[in-house]
Amino acid sequence: MFHVLKSTYLQPPEVVNETRPAHLEWLKNEVSAGRIVLAGRLEDESGAVLITGDMDAKQAQDVVDRDPYTAAGVARYERLSFNGAFRATGL
Repeated sequence: MFHVLKSTYLQPPEVVNETRPAHLEWLKNEVSAGRIVLAGRLEDESGAVLITGDMDAKQAQDVVDRDPYTAAGVARYERLSFNGAFRATGL
């Protein structure tokens, strides 16, 4: 399964930005490990969207739980899972 992880910021931007360096380092590691294949902030900057690699729901929850934004309580995630039956080459 692939998962769309939609985050919503729970704190004002200045509070979110305090945790941003740790979040970006975490995100780089997740992308390098192949657990996250695409990520970026929403246009209105109210949160972000992350697309996972092929993993089960428990692994996707582990990704969310390890995000510094989650630990700091500045964002929450909603998970939408799908089977990824049609994939670009390499996914």
